[in-house]
Amino acid sequence: MSEPLLSLQDVSVGYGSKVVVSGVSFQVRAGEFCALLGLNGSGKTTLLKSVCGLLPLLSGSCLAGGVDCTQLTEYRRARHISYIPQRHSKLLGVSVLDAVMMGHYSKLGVLEYPTRENRQVAYEALEKMSMSHLAGEDFSRLSEGQKQMVILARTLVQSTPVTLMDEPDSALDFLNRRKMLGVVRGLIHSEGKAGLVTLHEPGLAIEYCDYLVLIHGGKVIADLRLATASPAEIEECLSQIYGKITALEHKGRYVVLSD
Repeated sequence: MSEPLLSLQDVSVGYGSKVVVSGVSFQVRAGEFCALLGLNGSGKTTLLKSVCGLLPLLSGSCLAGGVDCTQLTEYRRARHISYIPQRHSKLLGVSVLDAVMMGHYSKLGVLEYPTRENRQVAYEALEKMSMSHLAGEDFSRLSEGQKQMVILARTLVQSTPVTLMDEPDSALDFLNRRKMLGVVRGLIHSEGKAGLVTLHEPGLAIEYCDYLVLIHGGKVIADLRLATASPAEIEECLSQIYGKITALEHKGRYVVLSD
C-alpha cells in the first residue's frame, strides 16, 4: 500500500466565526486520484481553499508529503501543492505560453529567470492539452474553457506532489472535460502524485477517480476506494447524497444512474 501524500486530520475551517467544515479527516495516497463529492454549500471549495493556504485552519492539520503546509509561505507551499480554482485571476497582456511558464516560478531563485529548457517544457505541456497552436495568443482573449486548459498546462509545469482542482470541468465541453480529467489521472498514476478534485457529477468521479470522499453539511459522511468496491457499496455510498443511485458495471468500470 502506497504512503499518503495528502493527509487531513480533524480539519475545521470557516469564515470569521462561522465554521463551514468541521472535523474532516482523510488521506490521499501516492498515485491516487480522489474526488470530493457534495451538493452546493456542502463545504467542498472551503476545504480546498484551506488545504492550499487561502483560508487558515481553525483546528487540525494538513500535510503534503509529510510537510505541514499551514506553516509554509505561499512561495514554498507552491512547491508542494498546485491549485486550479473555479475562477482564476485575470492575466492581461500575457501570452498563453507565458501564462504556462508561471508554473516554473516557485522553483526559481530570486535572481533566476526561466531558461530555454523551461520554455520548452511549458510548450510541451500546452501540446498535451492540444493548446500549443495558441501559444502566442493573449491569454485574456481566450474562452473560459480554453483558459482552464491553459491553467492545467501551467499546473503540469509546476509539477507538485499534490494537485488540487476545484470543479475544473465547469467551463469545459464534453470532450475537453474528459481530456482534462484523463490527462490528470494519467499524470497522477504514472508519476505517483496525489490529486484531489471537487466534482458535481458522480458519474465523472466513478469514471476517472480511484477514491471518493463524500461531504455533507461540512462533514465527511462516507468514503470509498473503487478498486475494491462492489456495485452495492457504490450505490449505498452515493445514495447518501444523491438519493437512489444504481451502479452498473461496464467493461471493468461503473456507470451510475439516478432513479
